[in-house]
This record gives sequence, C-alpha cells and structure tokens, in this order.
Amino acid sequence: MSENLNLVSDLALILISAGVVTIIFKLLKQPLVLGYIVAGILVGPHLNLFPTVKDIADIEVWSEIGIIFLLFGLGLEFSFRKLTSVGSKAFVTAFLGIVAMMGVGMILGFLMGWETMQSIFLGGMLAMSSTTIIIKAFDDMHLKDEPFVDLTMVVLIIQDIVAVVMMVLLSTASASKQFAGMEMVMSIVKLVFFLVLWFVVGIFVIPTFFRKAKKYINDETLLIISIGLCFGMVIIANNVGFSSALGAFVIGSILSETIESERIIDLTKSIKDLFGAIFFVSVGMMVDPQVLAEYWKLVLSLVIITLVVKALVQTVAALVAGATLEESVKTGFTLSQVGEFAFIIASVGVSLGVMPKHIYPVVIAASVITTFTTPYWIKAATPFYNFLDRVIPADVKVQMDEYSLLGKKTGNKNWGSIITYSLPRVIIFSVLSFATLVFLFDYALPFLNKFEIVQKLPHPLYNIIGAVLSLLIITPFLFGVTHNNQKTRQLYSDMARKSKGNVIVITVWTLFRMVIAAFFVSSILIKFFKYTKWLLVLITIAIVLFLMFSRYALRRFSFLENNFMENLNAKESDAES
Repeated sequence: MSENLNLVSDLALILISAGVVTIIFKLLKQPLVLGYIVAGILVGPHLNLFPTVKDIADIEVWSEIGIIFLLFGLGLEFSFRKLTSVGSKAFVTAFLGIVAMMGVGMILGFLMGWETMQSIFLGGMLAMSSTTIIIKAFDDMHLKDEPFVDLTMVVLIIQDIVAVVMMVLLSTASASKQFAGMEMVMSIVKLVFFLVLWFVVGIFVIPTFFRKAKKYINDETLLIISIGLCFGMVIIANNVGFSSALGAFVIGSILSETIESERIIDLTKSIKDLFGAIFFVSVGMMVDPQVLAEYWKLVLSLVIITLVVKALVQTVAALVAGATLEESVKTGFTLSQVGEFAFIIASVGVSLGVMPKHIYPVVIAASVITTFTTPYWIKAATPFYNFLDRVIPADVKVQMDEYSLLGKKTGNKNWGSIITYSLPRVIIFSVLSFATLVFLFDYALPFLNKFEIVQKLPHPLYNIIGAVLSLLIITPFLFGVTHNNQKTRQLYSDMARKSKGNVIVITVWTLFRMVIAAFFVSSILIKFFKYTKWLLVLITIAIVLFLMFSRYALRRFSFLENNFMENLNAKESDAES
C-alpha cells in the first residue's frame, strides 16, 4: 500500500474500532471515553489479536490535534465571570491540592529508594488531574449544570497553568541539580504577562471584528475563522514557550465572550468529537501489558494513591477553601485521576535522564486505569457524601460549610481593598504599556528606518518625533495605570475617612503607580535621548504629571475602556435584548 494511504488505513482502523466498541459500551450504559480507550488497547501495537496501526507517530500528531480541539471546546464553554466568582476558592483548592499531592508523591518516591529529583517528578505527575477526561465524563454524564462543576473546571484550569510553570522549574532543577528560584519567578511573570496581553487584545479586537462583519459571516465562514484563530493561537503559544493546549484554551475563552460563541460551539462540536475520539484511542494504544505485569506493584500504588489519597486531599482542600461539604466531596472525587500533563512530565524526566525509562508506560497505565474509574468515582461521590451527611453532627456540618480559609465575603472592607480594587487595572495597563514599547522599539522603528525619508531626517529631529509619537501612543495605557475609576475613588474616600493608616496606604500605593508610569516614560526618553540622568528624571516627572491631568489622555483612555467593556459584556447585552 502507498505510504500516503497508511495514514488513511490507520484512521479507518481507529475510527471503525472506536465506533464498534463505543456501541457496545453504549448498550452496556458505560461512558464512551472508556470505549475509546479499550479500542486503543485492542488496535495498539502491544496486542496482536486484531489488525494494528502502522504508524504510531502519525497517530500521535492526530491525538495532539485532539487535545487542541478538546481544550478549545473547554475555553468556549468557560466564562471569565466563573473564574472571578469562584476564583479565590478555586485557587486555594488547586494550590493546597497540588502541594499536598506533590508531598505524597515525594514520600512514595523516598519509600521506593528514589533520589530527591525523581521523587519531585513523581509528585508533579500525581498532582495533575485530567482536564480532557473530566470534560468528556461531564459531557457523557450530563453533569455540566451541577453546582460543583464550575469549581472543578476552574481548579483544572489552574492546575494546567501551574503545570506549565512546573515544567520549566523541573527542567531547570534537573539540569542544575538545584531549584532556580529566579527562573521560576520569571516563568510565572512571563505566563501572567502573555495571558493578560492575549486576553485584553483578544477581547478588544475579536468581538469588534465579529460585530462589524456580522452580516458577511455565514456558518461556513465562522467555522473557518474560528478554527483558524484556534490554530493561530496554538502557534503563538508554542513560539513563546507555552503548550498547545494553553493556546487553544485561551482563544476559546476569548471567543466565549463574543455574541457568536453559541454558534461556534455548535459548529465545532463534531470536529471536537472526532479528534477527541482519536486522542482517547491513542491513549489506549500506549498501554503495554508487559509493563503492567513487570511493574504492577508500582502501578497499583499509583492507582490507590490517586483514587483514595487524592480524593481525600482534594476534598479537604476544597472544604478548607470555603466550598460546602457536598461540593468538596464531589470535586475531590472528580479530580481523582492521573492527567495528561503527567505524560509530559514523565517524558521530560526520562529525556533528561532523571527518571527511569519504565516510568513513562507506568504513568500511562496508571492514567488509563484511573480514567476507567473516573465516571464511577464521580458517581460514588454522592453516596459517600450522603454517608458523611448522616454521620457528621448537624452543628459540625454547618460550621464546616461556613468555614473558609480566606473568610466569607462581608461588607467590611480593610486597607487591603485599597490595593485590590485597582491592582487588576494596574497589571493590565502595565502589561499593555510594556507590550507597546516592545512593539515600537523592536518592530515598528526598525521597519520605519528602512524608508529613505526617515533616514534623511536630522538625528535630533528623528529623536524628538520618535519620543513624542511613542508617548502619544502609550498615553492611554499610562493613564490607566495612574487613574482611578469612580468606584475606586469612592472606596479610597471612604477608607481615608476611617483611618489615618489608610491615608498612608493610599499615598504609598498612588506613588507606586506613578513610579510604574515614570518607568515607561523614562524608557522612552532613554531610548531617544542621551542627556544627564537628573534632567531625564525631571522630564519624566513632568510628563507623568501632565498625563495624570491631561484631558486628552482621559478621552483616549475612556474610549478604549468603554470599547473593551462593551465587548466584554456584549454576550450578556445581546441575551437581554
């Protein structure tokens, strides 16, 4: 057979076997995802009972596309308002769960006589749950409207984001045999920078485009544009050092805030199901029965820890974070499996020579087994909660439901509210300011310098024009850093009347924001001028003060902010009309 047809032959084998097995599982009233994995085991290279695939490498490419579409679909159904509504609770749940499971994994590694670095890798693998498996289970079991689902999904997203940072940390630590704290901090800063930039630019540009071109976009065009944006964001994410899954999720979450989100979900559902099936079949193909037989004790240990210890750890973490007992139990049981990022962590450990080679198939085997149990474990959460509800005294249960590590939301605001109310604005506009300067200095100026008319300008005039234009372009963002909206001004006024200490906090925080703006202004001046430092400082202060009181800056900033908020709220506004 022609090599070009080998891929077609493999896909035919995968899809036909998946279709037949899932029909059987449907008759048995079992989750379809389990059928896909069984189909993968049957047609994989480790069993010769049936015809097997010819080129595993090609199937891995298709499975990667499957992950992209699954995470893209997750982003489409995700709302940033969910993240803000359960943000602190989900963050605490994810953080406590990750720290605890890494500790459990390290203890297991030490008991097996592994080195410290190997134990850290093992802990990292156990800490991650499977976003794709849980999404599929929720779809098959029709649980998306359950109260605990929002908390679970946000925890999964936080885990995936933490996994990206963890990969950099583990790679650096394995290479240098010590933890590089600054490397980890810079990775986190880089991640936050790009997430904020992508979100803000995406919300500002994409909904505006859809609104302007709405009458020209039919279903076919919308499908092409959506998939094009998905793959484009995947490439961008890879180019800056992040995973394809993260890029797919980001663009999906941006599109979820547009008025076309429901149409996009309907149009891409079939594609997501197709490639998702290929992904789960490919996971089953990686199961090697010989490895299971040789290292069954290690596999069994990982499975028991994941199903029992991880369920309890995640339950307690959610309870401590402020979730109710029922939410906590269902969240903990749902998160009890070994996720896809464990494959990546294992492969990095093996490639760096830190982990033994057998750990990769062992982790895959443990992941597949816990994937099998995921639907049943989700169902088991309800009777387990009912048992706890019967045995726990009513007054203790009330206290558990009311307890929160961060405290419940009340109307009392402390001095921390002074910063937290304006901190998101400062972060967003600082990121936009930095990105603007990078674009101007690294791309726009080199491009303009190629034109003869620019080359003929006198050097002093060129510097003046460049500095003035740069300041004008960045002005709205600097205004956003230093400016307080009406709600924040009212809060500051109320807090200032309560305490003199609050006045000090407001003053220091305001000066800090001015210093941020001054940094960006001075960066522009230093780029174009070579005068004494003190003169540059005085000019910077003068420009910052001008920007703070400039009506021109206020008008430009108000236009940008109003446009952004209009796009962000377009979906809700369209639903109400």
